[in-house]
Amino acid sequence: MERKITGVAALMGMTAIILGAFGAHALKKYLSVAELTTFETGVKYQLYHALFLLFLGLNTTLSEKVKKTIFQLVIFGVLFFSGSIYLLATKTITGLNFKPVGIVTPIGGALLIGAWALLFWNVLKKKQ
Repeated sequence: MERKITGVAALMGMTAIILGAFGAHALKKYLSVAELTTFETGVKYQLYHALFLLFLGLNTTLSEKVKKTIFQLVIFGVLFFSGSIYLLATKTITGLNFKPVGIVTPIGGALLIGAWALLFWNVLKKKQ
């Protein structure tokens, strides 16, 4: 499980850097400042959670079950949160109305909060 989590963390971090560079250079010509800021928010949260997964993959104090649950919460949280933000921020250049996708943004945020809460709970209940 550690190898899988660490591998996904690396992939998620790499794609966050690529998307950040893409936003800063290629999208700068086509998106408003507000849209670029929104896109950047998606990148930041993706990168933060890539680092979170890296920590999770290297952590030896959590059970495999807890790691798997946190991993799944983070994966779906990033897909819903950052993914929907990417779509919403780029609607002016795609010409597609992604407004209905916006409903999953807070769901993704709740999943990410849940992942952190599960980590917190398991650290608190861990015996010294």
